[in-house]
Amino acid sequence: MDAQEILKLYATGERDFSHVNLVQACLVNAKLIGATLIGAELVGADLRGADLTQAHLDQAKLNQANLADAEMMQICLTHADLSSADLSGADLTHADLNGADLGGANLGGADLRKANLRKANLSGADLRCADLTGANMQNANLSHADLDGAYLGEADLTGAEMAGAKLHNVGLSKTKMPDGTVHD
Repeated sequence: MDAQEILKLYATGERDFSHVNLVQACLVNAKLIGATLIGAELVGADLRGADLTQAHLDQAKLNQANLADAEMMQICLTHADLSSADLSGADLTHADLNGADLGGANLGGADLRKANLRKANLSGADLRCADLTGANMQNANLSHADLDGAYLGEADLTGAEMAGAKLHNVGLSKTKMPDGTVHD
């Protein structure tokens, strides 16, 4: 099944595309609101500006995919592979990224307010100027992540690994730190 077939089926009301193979597919500006793509192979896919609001991509392979400026509010990406993906400027408000691999991903300027990033791998990720207000980052791996200019107000970093993380000009109002203390 290719990208055009997916879009045609979606237009007819089909929503379940679990385990499809769309490696390097072009889905720029695609509207796949509420689609189910559990376990989908989207390695290197171009999803710039796509609307994946409330979509289910549990365990999907999105490594090296381009999701810049995508609408991904309330998306489910639990245990998904987003390593080295471009999510710059994406709206991931209330996204579930529990256990996701975002190692080396570009999340610069992304909106991750109230996102669930528990146990997520964000090692080496670019989170510059990202909004992580109220994000749950318990036990996340943020080692060597670049958080310059990010806002972490009211975020929960309890148990997070922060070795080598860049934290210049970071907003930490009411942030629960890795050791459990709350930053003023």
